[in-house]
Amino acid sequence: MTEQRGVTDGGDCNGDFYKLRLYVTGASPNSSRAISNLRDICEKHLKGKYELEIIDVYQQPLMAESEQIIALPLLIKKFPSPERRMIGDLSNTEKVLKGLSLAES
Repeated sequence: MTEQRGVTDGGDCNGDFYKLRLYVTGASPNSSRAISNLRDICEKHLKGKYELEIIDVYQQPLMAESEQIIALPLLIKKFPSPERRMIGDLSNTEKVLKGLSLAES
C-alpha cells in the first residue's frame, strides 16, 4: 500500500509545502488509526499543501530498512527541514502539530 495524497497543485517548496511519509504494518488497528488521524490533521491544517506517502513495511521492507525504522507506525516529516519522526497512532493532535512545526512548542 503506497499511496500519495493531498497534493492539489503540485505544491511549492517555499516552506509551506509538507512532504510526509507514514510507515505502517498492514491493516493493523494501530496503523489504521494512524492513517485516519494523520489524514484528518493534514486535511484540517495542510489542505492542498502536503504530499502524504503511506508505506506498508510488509509490502516494501527495503524502504523501511533504508530509513532504519525501529517502531511502527512511524511518521517522518521529510520537508520542510528539519526532518522529524513521530511514533504511534498520532492521536495526540497537539503533539503531531508541534512535530510538524504547526503549533507553538
